[in-house]
Amino acid sequence: MDISGKVAAITGGASGLGEATVRHFLQNGAKVVILDLNDDNAKKLIDELGENNLKYINTNIMEEEPVKNAMEFIKNEFGALHVAVNCAGTGYGGRIIGKDAPHPLDHFKFIIDLNLVGTFNVMRLAAELMDKNDPDAQGEKGVIINTASVAGYEGQIGQSAYSASKAGVIGLTLTAARDLARHAIRVNTIAPGIFDTPLMKLAPDKVRDPLLESTQFPHRFGDPAEFGNLAAHIVDNTYLNGETIRIDSGMRMKPR
Repeated sequence: MDISGKVAAITGGASGLGEATVRHFLQNGAKVVILDLNDDNAKKLIDELGENNLKYINTNIMEEEPVKNAMEFIKNEFGALHVAVNCAGTGYGGRIIGKDAPHPLDHFKFIIDLNLVGTFNVMRLAAELMDKNDPDAQGEKGVIINTASVAGYEGQIGQSAYSASKAGVIGLTLTAARDLARHAIRVNTIAPGIFDTPLMKLAPDKVRDPLLESTQFPHRFGDPAEFGNLAAHIVDNTYLNGETIRIDSGMRMKPR
C-alpha cells in the first residue's frame, strides 16, 4: 500500500516511537490522527507540524467507547482509515515476590489491559472501519501494525507484566492476520529492542549501561526514526503479513 494520501491512526503518537512514526508518515504524504492521552505533547506536535494533515483525539485505548469515538472522528474528518499503528503502552518493574509483598495484582492487570487488551481494542475497531474501504490496486483495504518488544521473547527479572503483555501481542499477530485475510487487511508486529526515547533518556546510567552493552551491531540505542521507517516499509510491502519483526541490532537481553 502506498502510504501517500492514506489515513493513519497512531496510538501513543504524542511521544516516543509513536511520535517518530507520526513524523515519518507525514513526511511521506500520509494524513495522521494521533490517539493519545497526552494533550500537551500532541498540541506541541500539531503546532510544529501543522494541522492540515495532522489531528489529535484524546483516547483511552483501554475502553471501548473512546476508541469507537476516535474511529467515528476519523471517518467524519477524512472519510476512511487505511493504516493503524499501535504504539501506546508502558511497563512496570516488579519481581513476582518482592521485598515486602508479592507482585501487586492490580499493576499486572493494568499492564496487560493497556499493552495487550488496548492493542486488541484498537485493532478490532480500526479493522471494522478499514473493511469499508474499496480494495486498492494491490487488492488490500488496510494495514495494522502492533508494537511488541524483545522482552516478549526474553524478559528480564522484574518484567513479568511487561513481558507477558508483549508476548501476547506477538501471539496475536498471526491469528489476527489469518482472521483479517478475508477482509484484505494485513497485520504485522514490530518488536523493538532498546530505543533512545525520552523515557529511556531519563533512565540512570546503571539501567542504561547494561542494556547498551547487550546491543551488537550497531552498538548503540535505536533511533526512534528507525522504528517509523520500518512501520512505513511494512505498509509499503504488500506481501509482508502475519510477521513479527525484531529491530534490535541483534541484541539478546540478559536476565537483568
